[in-house]
Amino acid sequence: MYEGILEAGCDEAGRGCLCGPVSCAAVILPPGFEDPGLNDSKQLTATRREELRAIIEREALAWAVVMVDAEEIDRINILNASIAGMHRALDALSARPAHIIVDGNKFKPYTDPTTMMETAADTVVKGDGKYMSIAAASILAKTHRDEMMLRYAGEYPGYGWERNMGYPTAEHRGAIARLGLTPLHRRSFKGCIIES
Repeated sequence: MYEGILEAGCDEAGRGCLCGPVSCAAVILPPGFEDPGLNDSKQLTATRREELRAIIEREALAWAVVMVDAEEIDRINILNASIAGMHRALDALSARPAHIIVDGNKFKPYTDPTTMMETAADTVVKGDGKYMSIAAASILAKTHRDEMMLRYAGEYPGYGWERNMGYPTAEHRGAIARLGLTPLHRRSFKGCIIES
């Protein structure tokens, strides 16, 4: 968005899921970085996302992915958990951005832990389809979360997480009704409230 300064793009994945963490990423790409395949992670195949993940993790000046678990999501709500996760991902970057761009329309002021000063930030609706660094963050958030959900699918079989990644599909909702909730379910979410 701004020439000549380090800019971090931020995005999350898994906000609408019934279980598992929300995955939050921050990425600083090098000046002039271009990849025509870089787009909103939801528009890409799983194979293409993994290919781009490798490129991003190799080429980015700095990147970080942070998971916020279901317990914290239930305690502070999904919006606050997503923003807190993006702040933690920014904290974890090995380079300090002078500007932040965030997918969506909500963000809270971010204070750089090294300077204790607020870093300028802008929100961008559908930013993952407009800015490379947000698209890169979208891909890292999604691929890291999917990897975790595949592991969880082996620990908690029957919910179809290897296919639905925790989203509220008919298969997942049916499994909740049949098998009950796991420790990974977000109990504050409407789809996790089991009628007695």
